[in-house]
Amino acid sequence: MISRSLILLLLCLPFSAAVAAIGTSARDTGRSDTRSPDEIVYSIVIDKSDYELMLFENGEWIATYPVVFGNKDQGDKLMEGDRRTPEGRFRITGKRKHPEWGFFLLLDYPNPESISRFSDRKKAGQIPRSARIGGGIGIHGTRRNEEYAVDRFMNWAEGCISVKYSHISELYEMLPVGTSVEIRK
Repeated sequence: MISRSLILLLLCLPFSAAVAAIGTSARDTGRSDTRSPDEIVYSIVIDKSDYELMLFENGEWIATYPVVFGNKDQGDKLMEGDRRTPEGRFRITGKRKHPEWGFFLLLDYPNPESISRFSDRKKAGQIPRSARIGGGIGIHGTRRNEEYAVDRFMNWAEGCISVKYSHISELYEMLPVGTSVEIRK
């Protein structure tokens, strides 16, 4: 004959297993993620004042990479040639290998938001009427033997975001075209 305690245990097992599963994920248990690549959405937030590129997967922070920029002036890009890094919301629009920096992730700068700010600044006389907005802004590595530039906060780029040479290949492999990138002060 089955005891009353055994019956209660058998009835509660499915419930306790469900409760135990709440709050765990493939990452917590050491199992590999079972989502398809189409279900994973990456995004990046670049904080210029902290010299950091933060990587998010489906809204959850997963990694931070040290970065440097083009100019110690942390202001928004005003015009071509100022070596400032633009602020705003962008997308990765292209990916390619680069002979010096390992890989290059092209951003959609200038986009409509940055074109509008550029036009407003021109109208207000904040930049010369002959100024051009520029382009070719992206995320790339340092030169192979110059990772120390990131460690020493040496801003050397022409307005791009530079990570260490050893980090850019990881970002290049992981991030698809279309990834959102927010650059802020």
